[in-house]
Amino acid sequence: MGLPGSKERIILGIDPGTVVMGYGIIKETGSKIELLAMGVVKIPGGDDHMVKLQRIFEKTVALIDNYHPDALAIEAPFYGKNIQVMLKLGRAQGMAIAAALSRNIPVNEYSPRKIKQSITGNGNAAKEQVASMLQQLLVFKETPEFLDATDGLAVAVCHSFQKISTGRGSKITYSGWASFVKDNTARVSGPIKFKAPPKSSGK
Repeated sequence: MGLPGSKERIILGIDPGTVVMGYGIIKETGSKIELLAMGVVKIPGGDDHMVKLQRIFEKTVALIDNYHPDALAIEAPFYGKNIQVMLKLGRAQGMAIAAALSRNIPVNEYSPRKIKQSITGNGNAAKEQVASMLQQLLVFKETPEFLDATDGLAVAVCHSFQKISTGRGSKITYSGWASFVKDNTARVSGPIKFKAPPKSSGK
């Protein structure tokens, strides 16, 4: 239950992939956010790309039906030199979006740079730095597929930072972590310090 007069909103964040899909789910109550769940969906191997897409759709629908999010935030495919990889990632993203739309969930897309900028204040931050900042904000410990899961969680938190209600019917957009912390000290647990980044899972 939220505080009297506080609006609750659940946000599902997804980092689409054709091998591993990372996800994070947060609950926003007034000016506070808390972690509900995060993890990964491992996509079956093999050459049948359509089976992979079916898995992404089904798992996204299952997450939606289980947590009943008010919004889906998803990472946009990055622009790379390998056209085939971009095409597959775009299809994976499309299936997650289709799953949300099939449940009438609004979808919001953010570029990788925008997500990193929102979480750390640096659009070129490493995955480990993003994960470290999320650890401080949401107070959780490392999981086996740490960076895959926090990639999805970062998208959800990014969306929360962009769409925070002031209680007067207006919205605030934060340019990054520093500006967010300045106006939301109550949402941050303890002083903000950059910890030594966790070891990469090799992604």
